[in-house]
Amino acid sequence: MGEGGTLQTEVLIVGAGPSGLMAAMTLARLGVDALIVDGKEGPTRESRALVVQARSMELYDQLGLIDRVLAERTSAPGAILAFRHRVLGTVPLRRFGAGITPFPEIAVLEQSRNERILVDGLHETGREVLWRHRLVALEQPAASVVATLEGPDGPVTVRARFVIGADGAHSAVRELLGIPFEGVTNQHTFFVADALGATGLVDGYVNIRMAPDDILLSFPMGEGGHARILGVVRDDDLTAAGELPEALVRSRIARGFTVGYRESTWFATYRLHHRVAARFRAGGCFLVGDAAHIHSPVGGQGMNTGLQDAHNLACAIADVVVRGMPERRLDRYQVERRRVALKLVSTTDRMFGVVTSDEGFAHFVRGRVIPALGPLGLRVIPPLIGVRRIFGWLSQTRIRYRMSQRVPSASQRRDDIVGKRLAWTGDNYDALRSLSWQVHGYGAPSWLVARVADRLGVEHHDFAPDPHGRLRADRLYLVRPDGFVAAEASVAAGERAPGDAVPASFREQLAG
Repeated sequence: MGEGGTLQTEVLIVGAGPSGLMAAMTLARLGVDALIVDGKEGPTRESRALVVQARSMELYDQLGLIDRVLAERTSAPGAILAFRHRVLGTVPLRRFGAGITPFPEIAVLEQSRNERILVDGLHETGREVLWRHRLVALEQPAASVVATLEGPDGPVTVRARFVIGADGAHSAVRELLGIPFEGVTNQHTFFVADALGATGLVDGYVNIRMAPDDILLSFPMGEGGHARILGVVRDDDLTAAGELPEALVRSRIARGFTVGYRESTWFATYRLHHRVAARFRAGGCFLVGDAAHIHSPVGGQGMNTGLQDAHNLACAIADVVVRGMPERRLDRYQVERRRVALKLVSTTDRMFGVVTSDEGFAHFVRGRVIPALGPLGLRVIPPLIGVRRIFGWLSQTRIRYRMSQRVPSASQRRDDIVGKRLAWTGDNYDALRSLSWQVHGYGAPSWLVARVADRLGVEHHDFAPDPHGRLRADRLYLVRPDGFVAAEASVAAGERAPGDAVPASFREQLAG
């Protein structure tokens, strides 16, 4: 408690959804003092977002929470494409992701369970969420941020070095900062049902059902036909009051797709938005998750992007607060993550537009092309595009950041390692659980790996040569706490360098 009853903290996190909780948990693991608040009574009870992609699973592994996630998730090895009720083929994502990540399947774990796992993990670090505290004012005097919260016992003032806005699409942080939220609203309305006793679906798989004038998407949520079912609402389905009778939806999907269910635990309609904040940073304030970007549910990317925003930012803040890097290190958050959001919104907007279009050509594709050529396309297209590339897009393991303002060298472009998440070799991810800067060698001389790391004051790890050949034995790699490769250096150059010399690219990264 500061002077005059003011709460003092390094970081104030506004919003205790998945993104805010991920930021709080990561900061706790990194030893950064943080306070997380939310205007709600407690964690979300509705299932809401559903899919946890491979990259997010890797983050849970770093935080020591993966066993709980694995115990509670429903695993889907891939997706089934069908025309009405006729199966056209399978997209075997688990096989596509083999060798890329320890978690190649689709993990189905609703938002409410993600939040509970993170809340419990945070509790075990000795930190709690301050529920029923709503942000009402935000000021940025020199070198700090002052927030006013409205709590059950009256106003509360918090003085922080940094504020993270993780408070959703209607973010008070974003609005108080005056940051535009640019984009469009999809013309369609959609329904979502968490169904019990679902029938007519291929159990254990994501189901994608097409019809000339309709689409249905489902995700497995557990035994007994527990499934999430989504679809498009037609205007003539709505009542005069704009409501959608669930009985009408059940009748329609039964006729069109031979899909039914006994009852639902949650049924709702919603409009989709595609928006990205004009800035992800304003002084000492940052936006993550839905406060920064919202988009369609195509590919199950939304919650995952927010989790990765929060993890990226928390690691950057810890570099400043704990390692003493200059605050320019934080500029990379906006550069790296806003580019990801813009690309994701653009991609999902185009994909969802094609899938849900009412145009005649779209009807022709869904009604004639897909049932006729779908089986052939599922066999031919993945090898043409590259199964690893397809998996990388969906799982968010293919993201790449630009680590330097300098133009990459020809060797860096060929190597295609710097700026990407560290390639998984089968046993090297255990080292990432320390959430620290590290020097890695994969067949490089152990003494050289140790010497460079010691000179930089970071961890070092020696591994056997990469069986997939993505990490080279003639290179040293500098790995950030978030698991991305920040720089590489030649072993030959390191061996020739004086004992106190370190690669310039490594020193540049550690200087912020």
